Amino acid sequence: MNCARLAVLLTCYNRKSKTLDCLQRLFNQDFTSEVSLDVYLVDDGSTDGTADAIRQTYPQVKIFSGTGSLFWNGGMRYAFEEALKGDYDYYVWLNDDTMLYPNALAALLETSAQLAAKGEDKAIVAGSTQDPDTQEFTYGGIKQHGPLFPPFKVRSIEPTDTPQKCDAMCGNIVLIPRSVVQRVGNLDPQLTHYAGDWDYGLRAKQEGCTVWIAPGYQGTCPRNPTPEPGSVPKLEEGLKKMGQPKGLALQDVTLQSFDEWKIIMKRHGGLLWPIFWLLPYRRLLPTMLFRNPKKA
Repeated sequence: MNCARLAVLLTCYNRKSKTLDCLQRLFNQDFTSEVSLDVYLVDDGSTDGTADAIRQTYPQVKIFSGTGSLFWNGGMRYAFEEALKGDYDYYVWLNDDTMLYPNALAALLETSAQLAAKGEDKAIVAGSTQDPDTQEFTYGGIKQHGPLFPPFKVRSIEPTDTPQKCDAMCGNIVLIPRSVVQRVGNLDPQLTHYAGDWDYGLRAKQEGCTVWIAPGYQGTCPRNPTPEPGSVPKLEEGLKKMGQPKGLALQDVTLQSFDEWKIIMKRHGGLLWPIFWLLPYRRLLPTMLFRNPKKA
């Protein structure tokens, strides 16, 4: 059997301990067949010595430097761009706060092979994560509610003992075969941080590819914290955060810049995209305006 060549893509910023733990679990993976791993990591301007620590501990990692303005989508795109020069069999997205189980990548590769044997030879395979303390599902595959709902009105798909078809995926652990990359290419350069992973999955479907989750869990990753109910900032502060790469996180939605959200909705929202584009902002503006009445 030929050796499968994998390029593993990461981006990091000031999480030295987590990044090193993540890499340790990556290099300790158990495989049932011949696999080679090349790791492409973008350090986006860390000031905590992350890059130096990686060079000392894992000199085989290919490190690329950012300026601190790349964030998730930009950093992963940079790593992806460099890895594409190697024409690998598979490209693996991996978040540095995701701790892989020993057989995680083997499970993704096995699922990919099973799907290919059934004719699904252009299939993205995502892994699912669970909270390290509660063991509850955190990230993985997502399913859209339907064409009359906003494209990001979704439900999570918890893993079972068989592969499950999805519409898109969170980018924590994702296996992308060369056949998909040849159709979809890289992450979108117009996006900075939020929704680049979901957008990639939806674009893959538009190009005739499919998205699946592998059976079982492949690692742990705690869910990102959400603001307290009713914690709405003042108008000026809210608009400022909306214009930043990570957006404004509310309890059940993250509001992005108007421009980036418009790109996503126009691409995936169909004829109703203008409504879907403006719909999320209704959660914020009336409340903030009420809390900031004009002075007489």
